Amino acid sequence: MPLPPFTVLEPKRGETPVIVEVPHAGLHVPPEHAQSLVAPARALARDADLFCDELYGDAPAEGASMIVAHVSRYVVDLNRGERDTDGDSVQGSVGRTRMPRGLIWRLTTDNERAILGPIPPAELEARLNAIYRPYHSALAALIERKRSVFGLAVVLPGHSMPSVERANPGSPPGDVRNRADLVPGSRGRTSADARFIDLVDGHGRDEGWRVVHDNPYRGGFVTQHYGRPEQSVHCVQVELARRLYLDEATLRRKDGGFNNVRAWCRALVAKLGEEALRG
Repeated sequence: MPLPPFTVLEPKRGETPVIVEVPHAGLHVPPEHAQSLVAPARALARDADLFCDELYGDAPAEGASMIVAHVSRYVVDLNRGERDTDGDSVQGSVGRTRMPRGLIWRLTTDNERAILGPIPPAELEARLNAIYRPYHSALAALIERKRSVFGLAVVLPGHSMPSVERANPGSPPGDVRNRADLVPGSRGRTSADARFIDLVDGHGRDEGWRVVHDNPYRGGFVTQHYGRPEQSVHCVQVELARRLYLDEATLRRKDGGFNNVRAWCRALVAKLGEEALRG
């Protein structure tokens, strides 16, 4: 049986307004969308948010709904807008800016080629219809259900990030910059009420982590598109430094660290649910 592009997991008990959204943990490349892909296997793994689906795996037990993508972001990036393309990624695209890592990635984060060349518009449409649009329709339906039941929805996009900034071309040897442990993204504190933003920040600081808001990630398409606090939809993207739970050289879970971060994620989902149920 073919792997579905995504799975929706319903709350196991005591439903809350929270939705955990994991768009980048998947590694699957459907054969029908593989013909143009030349990204090395290591890039598929390194550029995925490895194990984020497992880190938030206890969310349904805390009353949250969960939507998890299984398809690699190299097939289509679910945290981009439909028009986030350029002529080097999709034939004939006239996007306003160059998008090497847009809806269709044409460069890996190591600046290696990800695709042979721009894909035909028909291939893009096939990916949108098979994966992207059903995913966002399902996410939008979850949000509307939460709003109809609770009067609000809280969306938590769960991501991870390389722990060290990529060196810029021309940087001196050894010029590395460690990122914070936790980067909550809220588009300049516009995508959610302050109580939810502050809760995420505080939950990280309570763990003893260094927290830097909106830097280097302010929240992608999901945060920007769905985060509408004036319409009772609150969205805070969560980026976790991979060093907390992962050996970034071997891509293996860290003993102890993985379980600690999973417990942190479960507690965050529970706290957000409790706060949201206050109205």
